[in-house]
Amino acid sequence: MKLQIIRVILERSAPMSLPSVRRLCGFAALAALLVLPGLRPAAARPDAAPPLRLELNRLEARDNGACRIWMVLNNSEGEALDPVRLDLVLFGRDGVVARRLAVDVGPLPVGRTVVRIFDLAGQACDGIGQVLLNDVLACGGAEAGRNACIDRAVLASRVDGVAFQK
Repeated sequence: MKLQIIRVILERSAPMSLPSVRRLCGFAALAALLVLPGLRPAAARPDAAPPLRLELNRLEARDNGACRIWMVLNNSEGEALDPVRLDLVLFGRDGVVARRLAVDVGPLPVGRTVVRIFDLAGQACDGIGQVLLNDVLACGGAEAGRNACIDRAVLASRVDGVAFQK
């Protein structure tokens, strides 16, 4: 198919010598080799970091007016991560920032799913419209690990009407 396209282009353009055609095909093949590996999905790349799954699983109203947040985390492969601290920003249903907080969700062992629970005093659950992973404050102790963790983070929410994103 690709050769047919090249032939059509060559037939419609100015006549070229055979060495020029070979050179053109060589350049096209080289360009394809350089570009195509970058088009593969990250999961298919051998150097892709394994995902760090963070799920906003549940918001639970407490008797004292607080909101209990349930998060499910999975560090599928790689190395255990400790400490892990997240910078979260909560937005109200009106889209206005309601609160910013740092939560410690570590340690995250390899190949295990863990649940972390924390309470927000003075924050009604029904007032939360979105949770933003603003930054990763710590992830395994090294600055490089901290930066890599935000790239590895795959976020999801099971709470109706509340998005969890970065």
